[in-house]
Amino acid sequence: MSATSIQSARPSRRIGAWTLQGILAAAFLAAGVAKLAGAPFMVDIFEQIGLGQWFRVVTGVVEVTGAVALLVPGLASIGALWLGGTMVGAVATHLFVLHTSPAPAIVLGLLNATVVYLRRDELVALLQRVKG
Repeated sequence: MSATSIQSARPSRRIGAWTLQGILAAAFLAAGVAKLAGAPFMVDIFEQIGLGQWFRVVTGVVEVTGAVALLVPGLASIGALWLGGTMVGAVATHLFVLHTSPAPAIVLGLLNATVVYLRRDELVALLQRVKG
């Protein structure tokens, strides 16, 4: 890892990254569990989307998986990238299917992008290990 990695960064950068990851993990864990538990408002939203309730379950699994990854050292960058991509789909769904405000999904996407940026060295190192 480079000298700018999160491990060697200023304490404020490390604390900021972990705080942001904790907040995002809590938000996505809550949303994912609500989807998996079949909370009535989630069932209604996914009924409006029109892809079936299986899509609610898959989305819940994606969110819970991403939330856990945000809290695992070495996987936080992948978790943030994973959830950021999910928010791109959420923004499109809010705009073109539900015709509701995409603001929460945009904010969550930008916060995930911030984690990816803060953990960029971790992401590069992980990709290099996978690449061989």
